Amino acid sequence: AAPRPRTHAAMADTKPKTSPKAIKFLFGGLAGMGATVFVQPLDLVKNRMQLAGQGTKAREYKTSFHCLMSILKNEGVRGVYTGLSAGLLRQATYTTTRLGIYTILFEKMTSADGRPPNFFLKAGIGMTAGAIGAFVGTPAEVALIRMTADGRLPLQERRGYTNVFNALARITREEGVTTMWRVSVCSCVCECLRVYVCTYTHMCVCTYTHMCVLDWYFGDDILCHFCASMISGLVTTAASMPVDIVKTRIQNMKMIDGKPEYKNGLDVLVRVVGKEGFFSLWKGFTPYYARLGPHTVLTFIFLEQMNRLYKKYVLDR
Repeated sequence: AAPRPRTHAAMADTKPKTSPKAIKFLFGGLAGMGATVFVQPLDLVKNRMQLAGQGTKAREYKTSFHCLMSILKNEGVRGVYTGLSAGLLRQATYTTTRLGIYTILFEKMTSADGRPPNFFLKAGIGMTAGAIGAFVGTPAEVALIRMTADGRLPLQERRGYTNVFNALARITREEGVTTMWRVSVCSCVCECLRVYVCTYTHMCVCTYTHMCVLDWYFGDDILCHFCASMISGLVTTAASMPVDIVKTRIQNMKMIDGKPEYKNGLDVLVRVVGKEGFFSLWKGFTPYYARLGPHTVLTFIFLEQMNRLYKKYVLDR
């Protein structure tokens, strides 16, 4: 006898089970938090170097290694993990929000036949998701920048935040809740610029380098993708660092005679170039770039393992 045609219900039953969106966003945030535990020392060094020597051409740190050794000598091993609680909260807020918004918008912009959005739409989606994520994650990032900067200040000038929640409570109490969102506006603008620069350079350079690595290596495997990503990451880091240093300085600024230290991002750029030199816009380049590869790789490893365990113990049962 001829086989009976399969009904829509039967076909639906054979579809592979997938994780709910909420679980995907949760795992994305948790994976980012797990990676942060390992790369926090690099974040600390990057922030210290970006804030060092403000208003002068004198170099506080000769190299990233000198900065790291100085932190270990003066603050101990625990010192390199200063601000970890803020880094974790930043991942939980910024990364999860950005991932969630990006996924939702990407799916909405995908055509009925499954064709993904074009480059310009992807860039727009990335900027939108990045801006919303920056707005949500700004409080944690402000706390992170201030906590990582504290150790380089004289004792009488240190803020002395004990953890991210203590930092947020004191900023709100001592400077007003509007401080957080005044900084957030600049952070959103900087994040939009950074995301656009990163998206454009990464997509263009990564595609080209991927082809070059393929020609040289003859294998389209994980090593090929890793090499292409790291090469494109080098260009992306160089292009986005001036925006990042503006964001860092704004988030760490103090009130002087009742007025913010900087008027806006352009004011930061003019002062840095004028008083510290043009190449000061790339302070902290080495730890910023060194952080890129490990954080991305570790995030995907943690994400893959969480998805595997969820499939094994939830979806397949």
